[in-house]
Amino acid sequence: MSALPSPDAVDTALTWLYAPGDRPDVVAKALRSGADVVLIDLEDAVAPERKRYARAATAELLAAPLSGPAAVHVRINALGGSASDADLRALAGLPGLDGLRLPKVGSAEEIDAVVRRLRSLGAGEAPALYALLESALGIENAYGVATADPAIRGIALGEADLKADLGMSDETALAWPRARVVVAARAAGLAPPAQSVFPDIRDADGLAASCLRGRALGFLGRTAIHPRQLPVIERAYLPTAHEVEAARETVAAAARDAGALALPDGRFVDAAVVAGARRVLALAERAAAPRHG
Repeated sequence: MSALPSPDAVDTALTWLYAPGDRPDVVAKALRSGADVVLIDLEDAVAPERKRYARAATAELLAAPLSGPAAVHVRINALGGSASDADLRALAGLPGLDGLRLPKVGSAEEIDAVVRRLRSLGAGEAPALYALLESALGIENAYGVATADPAIRGIALGEADLKADLGMSDETALAWPRARVVVAARAAGLAPPAQSVFPDIRDADGLAASCLRGRALGFLGRTAIHPRQLPVIERAYLPTAHEVEAARETVAAAARDAGALALPDGRFVDAAVVAGARRVLALAERAAAPRHG
């Protein structure tokens, strides 16, 4: 296995917007929405009889590099089936594709199979891969999935399917799986995972409160199903003025002393705290030029 990404790498993507692959008009709007990442969905958002069209429309869109600022990822169909293989055949090597979102991942072996298939299709280096953990098996194997291949750039929860798999009737039961995926991502040197979608697009207050809870758990940003959710997510995840000032103080101390760092108030900080401070400052740059109205 090749070297893992650096755990100190700064990734400030906060907003990940889903758009159904069989609705090119909706995809076009998503690309203009200001989202950091547009997730073209070939899986749950597309009816079985529309999947062939969705696949063809997405391949046509990504046949050339896109000019907008958003990265474009595609969520393919569940791994191991004929639909996912058709997705990989249609998408492999396309210049407009920045990443693949892999649903219902249960093991590192499934990641290996995707990478081998992409290579067999002449894709060369695999695009950035993001694994969705949506079952008990996926949660148990979270770290193995996160370290399966250097192409893995992120892991996240698919909470609706996970709740169904585990028979959960209360969101509080998700506390352990959420902590598990945050820890596994960090241990693997990946960026903090984005939160799963908040399904009620009319409840902005509920979304904001949920984002703040997710931020406290160690998530960074969130997937969305409507553009109106994007500014709420971004506001919740941008650092406060106090956090920015504390981060500047920490980074300045690191610049002065490469050893044990002592802040003016007597606190000592280590490399992990400095890395976190750098992420805060990178996020603060977004606040100066917000992407959403």
